[in-house]
Amino acid sequence: MNTPTLRGVLALGGAAALVLTAACSSSEDSGSSASGTQTAGSSQTLTVFAAASLTTSFTEIADGFEKDHPGVHVQLSFAGSSDLVSQISEGAPADVFASADEANMNTLADAGLTAQTPQAFASNTMTIVTPSDNPGHVTSFQDLANPDLKVVVCAPQVPCGAAATQLEQVTGVTIAPVSEESKVTDVLAKVTSGEADAGLVYVTDAQGALAADPGSITRVDFPESKSVVNTYPIAPVKGGKTGLAEDFETYVLSDAGQQVLADAGFGEPTRSGVPRTPNVTPGATAK
Repeated sequence: MNTPTLRGVLALGGAAALVLTAACSSSEDSGSSASGTQTAGSSQTLTVFAAASLTTSFTEIADGFEKDHPGVHVQLSFAGSSDLVSQISEGAPADVFASADEANMNTLADAGLTAQTPQAFASNTMTIVTPSDNPGHVTSFQDLANPDLKVVVCAPQVPCGAAATQLEQVTGVTIAPVSEESKVTDVLAKVTSGEADAGLVYVTDAQGALAADPGSITRVDFPESKSVVNTYPIAPVKGGKTGLAEDFETYVLSDAGQQVLADAGFGEPTRSGVPRTPNVTPGATAK
């Protein structure tokens, strides 16, 4: 039986140390991905909570973001902004929140649940939609006060509902809706199904419906809509993957993200309550 030499023992010890060092390094690399820094071969999921009116545009934006960030999967959750705030406040895991108004974002920020100052990225206004044959012959906002019409709006705590209430105040018109929905897509659904004669939705929702099926609805624009504009802010959620969330926010504010939003009918933010970050190219740092 051969006795190990001192040199052999030292060599074995050195090899073991190298293995231990490599293992520690690998462990540290794996841990870094949790903060949003992606490593080679790693896979991450970014959870984005966004207002229902962003469904089409954010789905396209998420696809573009994933192409620019291999190994990242964007999980989208759409609902009324107030519902999303409630979910996040109750502990639902989210990395990014995009609201359809400043009020709901402020609620989240005031609760200390945003990781950074929210940034405005888009704006939206309201329009009237009716079934394609416009059975109620709606031609103006004032027509929505007709008691014979079945009108559907969003609930007042939802951004699209708050906008409807503001329009009533601006015009002096009182609407008696047959139902108040928790998200704007539900208002649109009741009109397209024929359950309602008219509904108040965002311009972007009407544009999307007509693009998908030109005969699905009739859109009735009215001049008073320009007096009520919803600004859309976005922010990383505290406790989430802040680094990756910042990357997603940067992409939304980039030329690529802004083009998707413009194509969907969104406008530039028009209020000063939430600061706007200038357009940047994907991958660049927003300043």
